[in-house]
Amino acid sequence: MTDNETPPIRSSERILAFMIAGIIGASLLCFASFLIASLAGVRGEALSQGVWPIVVIFPLIGLPIGLVLILVLLFMNLRRRAKEAPKPR
Repeated sequence: MTDNETPPIRSSERILAFMIAGIIGASLLCFASFLIASLAGVRGEALSQGVWPIVVIFPLIGLPIGLVLILVLLFMNLRRRAKEAPKPR
């Protein structure tokens, strides 16, 4: 395959990449907001009310899911490239 012939990106890979970016981005945003709230003095019982339980727990769930999705995307990409590679003779 020459440089001019770039293979098209599958829509499933594109959707998976946006899912990875969204989940990891939201997890990092929640983590940063928790750190900022902790520095601002939000402690104990205030973290167990309102939206704070979600903000605290989301990075614990979102980051491992993001890692698994990155591995899935990597394996999908490697499998696609292996199929498109010329066969040795």
